[in-house]
Amino acid sequence: MRPRRTPAPDDRWRGERRARERRGRQAEWLAALSLRLRGFRILATREKTPLGEIDLIAVRGRRVAFIEVKRRATREAAEAAVTTAQRTRVRRAADLWLARNERYQAYELGFDLVFLIGRRWPRYVANGL
Repeated sequence: MRPRRTPAPDDRWRGERRARERRGRQAEWLAALSLRLRGFRILATREKTPLGEIDLIAVRGRRVAFIEVKRRATREAAEAAVTTAQRTRVRRAADLWLARNERYQAYELGFDLVFLIGRRWPRYVANGL
């Protein structure tokens, strides 16, 4: 019988990272579902640009929203997780996305948040970013 191998610190880190990635994808999926029920059409998820990533891009009427999703234990923790640097990154990435998607340049812009707190339904905050 072979001795049981204890995971190396790097293995544990990779496992934790994968778990966080999975929880983040689940949170974004749930946020997208809640936005669809509010009448939004999802244009993109996890949109990557050279300037950063936008969690969700959605449109409703003549308004295009760039949405950051935060999953935390409390509302205060979720609000604290939205930093000034993150706001700037999302806005710059949105500018680049708009330059590539001319159709939406005349639309009203929104920088929104969706908070997932515990097991509650996602909380949508228009222009919270």
